Amino acid sequence: MTDNQSHVSGVARRYAFALFDLAKDQKAVEATEAEIVALEKLLSDSEDLMRLVKSPAFSAEEQIRAMGAVLEKAKIGGLTANFVRLVAHNRRLFVLPDMLRGFHELAAAARGEVTADVVSATELGDANVDALKAALKKAMGKDVKINATVDPELIGGLIVKVGSRMIDTSLRTRLNSLKIAMKEVG
Repeated sequence: MTDNQSHVSGVARRYAFALFDLAKDQKAVEATEAEIVALEKLLSDSEDLMRLVKSPAFSAEEQIRAMGAVLEKAKIGGLTANFVRLVAHNRRLFVLPDMLRGFHELAAAARGEVTADVVSATELGDANVDALKAALKKAMGKDVKINATVDPELIGGLIVKVGSRMIDTSLRTRLNSLKIAMKEVG
């Protein structure tokens, strides 16, 4: 198990391993991962769908029926659809986002990749992403997939997380450190 799997634990990890093993046995890891990406997009784009997934107020039957309709409309079938239905049947749908993240991590590890979560003050251009990938590949010794997000409150710089390691070069952090240092002097 690699460092970057450390934030997916317990039930989510067991389900992610089970799905990954099934996908690997069926030689469908890439297809399953593509369907998972589509499902994650649906979850992130719909507050109502996320509420269905997270809320214990819905019965297992309601969740199975609703998720079945969503999966059918999104043309997500096969192993991924059966997995989601099983998760709903077992009343574990609230952990689905972590399960999906765990699957990505397992698939990346099998490909010899690590995922770096990068937060920047502005959108990174292609040249910046390529340079960052190259620097991280040199440091990690593995191919790196960048998961980039934007947080304007950083003011400048980056926060890079790879597994349990974090590098924070944001201007916000540096200003806060300077503020603390000045309070200690005065």
